[in-house]
This record gives sequence, structure tokens and C-alpha cells, in this order.
Amino acid sequence: MLTGIKQKAIVGKDGKIELLATELAEGTIVEVIVLVEPSIEEDETTYLLKSEVNRKHLLKALENVQKGNLIYVDLDEYEKNYL
Repeated sequence: MLTGIKQKAIVGKDGKIELLATELAEGTIVEVIVLVEPSIEEDETTYLLKSEVNRKHLLKALENVQKGNLIYVDLDEYEKNYL
């Protein structure tokens, strides 16, 4: 039976990666797969487009902007009346 252990680690000096697996007996043969997290942060739009619900909402908002369906809010006036 195959068992999995998942943990995060930080690459140390000279590329050394240390994993602690106290649940494994000494001498156990293991196979290690390293998945590297992307170092480039996604911009907010890319992140939001990953969700189908957010994608539909953003595309609808873009459509409204293109059609001129906009609502203008004077933030100073809003603060005076509602905050």
C-alpha cells in the first residue's frame, strides 16, 4: 500500500532540503517528488479569473463599462451622509 506524507520545506544552503518524517522507520525506502511553488506572484485579475464565479462577475463588469453602464460615487459626499 502506498502512503503519502506532504510537508513544506525551504531549500537551504547548497540546495539542501530537510524533511522530518518520524512516522517512518529507519531504513524505510522512500521516493521523493519535489513540487516547486511559482516564485512570480500572480496579478489580482489572473487570480480572480481562476474561479468561474469570479470570471463571470468580472466579464459582466467589463461589459457594463464598455456599454457605459457606470455609477459614479462622490466619496466625500458618501462619507458625510453614511459614515
